[in-house]
Amino acid sequence: MEKKVKVGKYRWVILALVFFATTVNYLDRQVISLLKDDYLVPMFKWDESDYANVVVVFQLCYAIGMLGVGWVIDKIGTKLGYALSLTVWSLAAIGHALAGSTFGFMVARGILGISESGNFPAAIKTVAEWFPKKERALATGIFNSGTNVGAIIAPLTVPLIAIWWGWQWAFIITGAIGLLWLLFWFLVYQSPANHKKLSKSEYEYIHSDKDELVTDDVAKEKVSWFKLLSYRQTWAFFIGKGLTDPVWWFYLFWLPSFLNKQYGMTKTDLALPIALVYFLTTFGSIGGGWLSGYFINKGWEVYKARKVAMLIFALCVIPIVSAQALGQFSPWYAILVVGLAASAHQAWSANIFTTVSDMFPKKAVASVTGIGGMAGAVGGVILSKSAGYLLDYFNSKGSIETGYYIMFIICGSAYLLAWVAMHILAPKMKRVDI
Repeated sequence: MEKKVKVGKYRWVILALVFFATTVNYLDRQVISLLKDDYLVPMFKWDESDYANVVVVFQLCYAIGMLGVGWVIDKIGTKLGYALSLTVWSLAAIGHALAGSTFGFMVARGILGISESGNFPAAIKTVAEWFPKKERALATGIFNSGTNVGAIIAPLTVPLIAIWWGWQWAFIITGAIGLLWLLFWFLVYQSPANHKKLSKSEYEYIHSDKDELVTDDVAKEKVSWFKLLSYRQTWAFFIGKGLTDPVWWFYLFWLPSFLNKQYGMTKTDLALPIALVYFLTTFGSIGGGWLSGYFINKGWEVYKARKVAMLIFALCVIPIVSAQALGQFSPWYAILVVGLAASAHQAWSANIFTTVSDMFPKKAVASVTGIGGMAGAVGGVILSKSAGYLLDYFNSKGSIETGYYIMFIICGSAYLLAWVAMHILAPKMKRVDI
């Protein structure tokens, strides 16, 4: 009987680095929102429009960065590209402490937005390089759960740092954590082909997908954006991200306001429900990645496994339209429904990110990820501004709950619409031959 070759696990060490980078990414971007009311508004005399302008600068620069940073990472490589992105965003995060005006914060947020946009293209490219297709969605779900961990850690630590040492140190300390990550990244990371700690059996396991067997020279060739935009698969990912990422932005920016306006929850009351929502999203992120991998291990074709999993998660978002009706019985019912929808988003996200490496060669993964991320960020700006106008309008009419009801209908339908669009554009997610 042939002895089964034991596959190593070093690829999970690499994934741990990506997970922590993603956690830092979300930690850095949330600091300003946690300091806004108690420190920044009184000091800089901000009104809501001033703060909105600072937020929009971040989103727009994030969108612009998504388009360009992915191409840069594909060009200079994963190790240097990830390090460059994280270095700049860590310094930009620290730079907030030096801002002495609204304009100064807008500059710092703009640089932070451009540089933070490198995280997901670099992370998805790392997963494509280090994991076979059947493990990529799970690996993506695990590192993507860092967004949830960052969202939970931030409100537990940032206010305390500000109380103990001042608001400037909240930016400095969180930014410095990223610089510490760089030390481990340079010590640990190499490509699979060059890594001395990677066993032969694990290397062969990572490269077990026959349709990805290419020479190093071909893998290093670069592909232009214009070439990528000629493929239906690019547009499938572009539309999928453009329709669903804005829903996540809506949860991030409007959930506290919804709980306050609908149920009178104060700043103290909000900590537990928001932590619960992001705690649930961690299960969605990892479970969503596991499900499509489970289907693949059962013998399903990769495209079928991804699509069935994504359809299930799209259906799990729909109950959010009942959030307000259920909230009449108890606010916790509404919180749980929002938590289910947010969890389903992260499960969807783990799979839609993985479709890029399913459909494109590794040399184009970061670029395509950036193109889709740009669509999601622009959509986030549009939905955020639309939500503001809509909620202001119905608030002036004394019926803000109607505005939230409309927004939840949009959130509940976005994923099914995205799934249908992706199915039409790339029915079998055929791999692009570039």
